[in-house]
Amino acid sequence: MGVVARESRFALPERERRFLVAEEPPQGGECREISDRYLDGTRLRLRRVVHPSGALELKLTQKLPGDPWGRLTTLYLDEPEYDVLAGLPAATLTKRRYRVAESYDVVDVFEGALTGLVVAEIEFDDEGAAEAYVPPDGCVEVTRDPSFTGGALARADAPAVLRRAHDLLARTL
Repeated sequence: MGVVARESRFALPERERRFLVAEEPPQGGECREISDRYLDGTRLRLRRVVHPSGALELKLTQKLPGDPWGRLTTLYLDEPEYDVLAGLPAATLTKRRYRVAESYDVVDVFEGALTGLVVAEIEFDDEGAAEAYVPPDGCVEVTRDPSFTGGALARADAPAVLRRAHDLLARTL
């Protein structure tokens, strides 16, 4: 007997555009420390966010691809729930997320093996605004490039990703 797949009424459209950028945002802005665990064999991401205040945010998210926009379902967890799920096998990544109101919503500065990778994101309330957005000069859109999704980055050959990002950005100069 198979599982019936259907669209969840709780899933929300994720109208997000992502861009490679060459430089980190200026220091001093609001920064959140993010640790992601992409659970093996699933479409699930377990996220731990430490806010500047020290507050902890724990959540489990399912991101489903879609055309033109994916769908997102998020559950907020308490620490015991998070700890149970954190024991499952997963690919991991860490990053610092900065709020940058001038051009994007947020800029993610990756750490560990992906140090040097900087990805900006902006989310939209409606499809028209998403399509009309004109990004700043010098960035490279990777919204439709599956190799620059969080799950792919967590499992990727980091030096190859960094070389590719560098090559893509070099074309904008």
